Amino acid sequence: MAWLDFETREEETSTREQIFPVIVASALGSAIEWSDFFYYGFLAVTVFPAVFFPPLNPAIGIVASITANFIGFVARPLGGVFFGRFGDRIGRKSTLAATLLLIGATTMLMGVLPSYAQLGIAAPLLLVTLRFLQGVGVGGEWGGAVLLTMEFSDRRRRGFWTSWPQIGVPVGLALSSASILLFKSLYPGEAFQVIGWRIPFLLSTLLVALGLYIRLRIPETPAFLRLVASHRSVVHSTLTTLWHYWREILLTALIRTGEQAPYYIFTTFALSYGTLILHLDSSLVYTSMIAASGVSFCMMPCFGALSDRVGRRRTTIYGALAMMACAFPFFLLLNTGMPLLVILALALALGGPHACLYGPQSSLIAERFPTYLRYTGASLGYQLASIIAGGPAPIIATYLLTRSPAQQAVPPAWVLIALYIIAAALVTLLAALPLKEYAGRATREED
Repeated sequence: MAWLDFETREEETSTREQIFPVIVASALGSAIEWSDFFYYGFLAVTVFPAVFFPPLNPAIGIVASITANFIGFVARPLGGVFFGRFGDRIGRKSTLAATLLLIGATTMLMGVLPSYAQLGIAAPLLLVTLRFLQGVGVGGEWGGAVLLTMEFSDRRRRGFWTSWPQIGVPVGLALSSASILLFKSLYPGEAFQVIGWRIPFLLSTLLVALGLYIRLRIPETPAFLRLVASHRSVVHSTLTTLWHYWREILLTALIRTGEQAPYYIFTTFALSYGTLILHLDSSLVYTSMIAASGVSFCMMPCFGALSDRVGRRRTTIYGALAMMACAFPFFLLLNTGMPLLVILALALALGGPHACLYGPQSSLIAERFPTYLRYTGASLGYQLASIIAGGPAPIIATYLLTRSPAQQAVPPAWVLIALYIIAAALVTLLAALPLKEYAGRATREED
């Protein structure tokens, strides 16, 4: 059987040579788009209430700004449907270029959008419109970035290879946090609120151009080329996907609940909680997020590789249990206000249970759908979680905080939020139990 081992090693060597530029293209574009998406989320807590919602008192202004931020999450499933259809009809490569262009254009326009003082009520309305369009672009981005990698990979290491586009999230988080730290130092005080926050939006267009150049140079995926060669048409792909794969889409959205909701509590909400309730320096929170992103960057491929060995289902169950165990320690460490413990809280949360859930998630979702519907099906399942989990999470947490702002309240608001994290992780755990395992096996269409 030596010749079989030789063929396997030869196949893996070929895969590594082909997939490296694909990983760079998908991960870089993903990092750029998530950086823009997260940057808006941070400003929704710190800058936008004063710039675009000044008639409201500060607490209500933050709630209004975060609610406007939710519009981007609502748009993501719509983007998944819209771009998913094109991705299944005309290819992964062209569709990914379109999502990058859309996010680049909306991000640039946000950077030049006049404030409420200059434009009146039209300013927040335009902001919400641009956030909606940005969400549409992000909704189409994830599916293409993952499929670009998955459809070049071999089945034995599918979890590892497809975990690389997922690192766009921690890289994007680090870039957005670093941008705020840099430009707050260059434009201190009121200057950041007037002009400093706008510059990263404008500079991101340069990164978009770089990402577009790289993406246009990579080939179309072999799986999609085989689909084209077989002349298999994609008619009403969205309806077909919903009709035949509703169970997979629903389970995918539910499985993501225990990853999505905690993530935006650990990031967007943690910023407002840390600065407004714990009175921490915002620079400490941003620095903690950069450090945590570095840990997450390293751990996601490790958990992707683990899922190739023990299975996606088992890895997801481990991650859900770890998320439950993490909820109370996260707040206990954060509440100390000690810099090292604040950094440790975010590093453990993002680099541990979240990375365990998110790293293998791309392969877990995408391998459940056949090639001709994979972009649409995977995007729908993934992005629906943004409505039921990711988008509402900081709103719910902020509501709980405003209802019980005092640390002496019984129970403290953070206890309720920790219980919310545990409940979200329990949903993931229950949704993972009936999953069919595809690790190391053929994808859905080959069953």
